[in-house]
Amino acid sequence: MARAALSREAVVEIALGLVDEEGEPGLTLSAVAARAGVATPSLYKHVRNLAELRELVSIRIMGEIADEVGAAVLGRSGDEAVRALMESWRSYVLRHPRRYSAMLQTPDPGLAEAGSRLVGIVLAALRAYGLSDSAAIHAARCVRAAVHGFSMLETGGGFGLPEKLDESYDLLIDVMTSGLSTPR
Repeated sequence: MARAALSREAVVEIALGLVDEEGEPGLTLSAVAARAGVATPSLYKHVRNLAELRELVSIRIMGEIADEVGAAVLGRSGDEAVRALMESWRSYVLRHPRRYSAMLQTPDPGLAEAGSRLVGIVLAALRAYGLSDSAAIHAARCVRAAVHGFSMLETGGGFGLPEKLDESYDLLIDVMTSGLSTPR
């Protein structure tokens, strides 16, 4: 990459490539600089430090998930929307396991905008269940935990029994939608 072509966006792209290849431990400023063909101090024109780069990478990943999940739920409601949401989120994780694992999971202020977009999509998918206020937030947390937990176990090789994972995931979705439909 030519030095003139280096930008904040290009640095994030390089970082994502490293994460996809090596996982989160491979994301270092020296590795990004080497891949960009510049000295490490040249990166400081584009990112303050590794922590900021990790945050930018996480923002990009959340945006990608929100794009896919948002497209999947568009025009759907109720169980159909939740199923589409959970399937598309899992699909993203299965296609990008290292990228997803590298995403910061803490509610950092810098990630708030990207996170709020994704949460907004989840809350919209849950609207048909008549949930509001804190009940909607609790349900959104449960959906996120279900997708995240299953997907992380799956990509980490945590399911060793011979039953088909897709069937297990369909059951998880059914359990979630049944629970969401049950009056409290």
